[in-house]
Amino acid sequence: MTIRGFELISKYEDENLLPKRETAHAAGYDLKVAERTEIPAGAIVLVPTGVKAYMQAGEVLYLFDRSSNPRKKGLVLINSVGVIDGDYYNNPNNEGHIFAQMQNITDETVVLEAGERLVQGVFMPFLIADSDKAEGVRTGGFGSTGV
Repeated sequence: MTIRGFELISKYEDENLLPKRETAHAAGYDLKVAERTEIPAGAIVLVPTGVKAYMQAGEVLYLFDRSSNPRKKGLVLINSVGVIDGDYYNNPNNEGHIFAQMQNITDETVVLEAGERLVQGVFMPFLIADSDKAEGVRTGGFGSTGV
């Protein structure tokens, strides 16, 4: 029985892309860059990780920036925290492929090589309000639930 975890999307076969925790007490699973990506100075780019995440109802996967990204690479996760909803998994538009929306805060192009650790994912439970009546169904991929 599967509860929560990661799978490769069909485009990728490198099992080294599957996120893992580096230490026994780490909360986050390191997601890696799936393919070489160049981010021009000041640009915001969706960086592919090659993975999708499955989880139980009432859970979410949060993406957090690695603390070394701004200092060592000149990159920041532009939306501060990425939210990967459970119904993003296997959506018809992109299989639930997780991307990190990164901004280059330097004056030079930043090159990310495949296999570099980029962001960390933390599975968490979430709560809903008493009056919640959400009945919508996801119909797309990245950014599809809003305008």
